[in-house]
Amino acid sequence: MTNIKTSWNLVNTYAGLPDFFYSKLNLSKVRSPQLVALNENLAQDLGLNTDELKSREGVEILSGNALPQGSIPIALAYAGHQFGYFTMLGDGRAMLLGEQVTPGGIYDIQLKGSGITPYSRGGDGRAALGPMLREYIVSEAMHNLRIPTTRSLAVVTTGEYVIRDKILKGAVLTRTASSHIRVGTFEYAAYFGTRENVRQLADYTIERHFRDLAREADKYLHFLKEVVKRQASLIAKWQLTGFVHGVMNTDNMAISGETIDYGPCAFMDAYNPDIVYSSIDTYGRYAYKNQPKIGLWNLSRFAETLLPLINENRDKAVQLAQDAVNEFNPLYHKNLMSGMRSKLGIFNEEAADE
Repeated sequence: MTNIKTSWNLVNTYAGLPDFFYSKLNLSKVRSPQLVALNENLAQDLGLNTDELKSREGVEILSGNALPQGSIPIALAYAGHQFGYFTMLGDGRAMLLGEQVTPGGIYDIQLKGSGITPYSRGGDGRAALGPMLREYIVSEAMHNLRIPTTRSLAVVTTGEYVIRDKILKGAVLTRTASSHIRVGTFEYAAYFGTRENVRQLADYTIERHFRDLAREADKYLHFLKEVVKRQASLIAKWQLTGFVHGVMNTDNMAISGETIDYGPCAFMDAYNPDIVYSSIDTYGRYAYKNQPKIGLWNLSRFAETLLPLINENRDKAVQLAQDAVNEFNPLYHKNLMSGMRSKLGIFNEEAADE
């Protein structure tokens, strides 16, 4: 593999987990990459030199034709409930280059549309330009609305075409995130691995996202509570802005509390609680009005994976987990009402606000 030294400062902490959690990848090069969009503000926040990213060598990295120094490219394994049905998944068209070290923490650097992986399930591993530009725009809009989200560093065209319902220009998106650990990652560990695999993943996630919990006696229960708290805050912000995610499968819920995977998402033009934006969501499972309920459902699936870690007594573990998950609705409602008062310029909290 070609390895280029630039201002990248990568570590590979996720690759330090057992290889049960990922597959190492070889590069799948594209013909003629061209830079289409570069998020210079984000690049600077990541400590990256924008001139280097715009250079031929930089574009080679952003297209997946070359690796930055220190990169160990991997595809992440995960499972998930899609429209309520459980299935094995994984990064079918994405490659994690590593985690960029910054003064504010470490951030995943992932290429989306980078080629076939062991989890591609018959797909071509590629992405079209239109959806990649759309994710770039929507994720940056969410960031500027102060809604936790993955972000987009760059989009490059590949000089190749992808075949969908028609022939489209190919592209690669460079996505950044606090991590790409999903509820579906824990489901994968619980259903296809062992109790020890779940513990390894939980300990890694706590160390990365909830370090203050590491020495707590009941750290796994507190971990669950913190994830519930973050999701209650996130989904309230979605509702306050009229954002409809579109596909709230468990593999599309990030443990970090960030919005992830911008597929058939949109902002409502006018209030319609029944609105859906996914063409396959014929029963409205992921309609705007259902997003809080689905968030709670997803968190219940997450809690199930942690039961062996929460308490050795399963009945006790179930009760503790249920109590933790039941905090979602009051937390969500509190966040929603607080946000609504702010939007309306109401400064005092009164019972009549309900």
